[in-house]
Amino acid sequence: MDLEKKENIIESAQKLFSRFGFLKTTVDEIAKAARMGKASIYHYFKSKEDIFREVVEKERQILSGKTREAIERENTPQDKIKAFIVTRMECLSELANIYDALKNEYLEHYAFIEKARAANFREEIETVKAILQDGVNDGVFEIYDIELTSFAIITALKGLEYPWTIEIPSHEIEKNIDKLLDILFNGIVKR
Repeated sequence: MDLEKKENIIESAQKLFSRFGFLKTTVDEIAKAARMGKASIYHYFKSKEDIFREVVEKERQILSGKTREAIERENTPQDKIKAFIVTRMECLSELANIYDALKNEYLEHYAFIEKARAANFREEIETVKAILQDGVNDGVFEIYDIELTSFAIITALKGLEYPWTIEIPSHEIEKNIDKLLDILFNGIVKR
């Protein structure tokens, strides 16, 4: 199997899915964009769903890699949390297919979407748990239940994805993240 041709199909499909969505994109359009015959597409993939699965997995890996790199560049647990959140939000607005797969209910009946969602959720919780644990070990954070705290942070981010990536200008997102982190790090109780 020619990996270069397969990657060409994935890249062409990625652009089309981003622009028109999964439901409105056809295999004919993917074949045309990839400059291949429809039969050639089926040589590499069984269906449009298989192509979308590859696109979603590729974007999930990009998201994971970029957040990991952003975290590794930082020194303090606070900066690592901020780097994770900022990079995550920026990537989700750039990677339309993974965002679509993670949020849209019309895709729920595809088993691979549920697997991608679950894998992404677990990976993000583990990432935040590791940062929080480092913060506790360094004496920066005092957290009684790291698992629950990680779950709460990721769940809150998922709830903010739509308004932050769709409704708020990108230059405002970091300001909102700073406000959210102030609440996270300092609480809301008057001292």
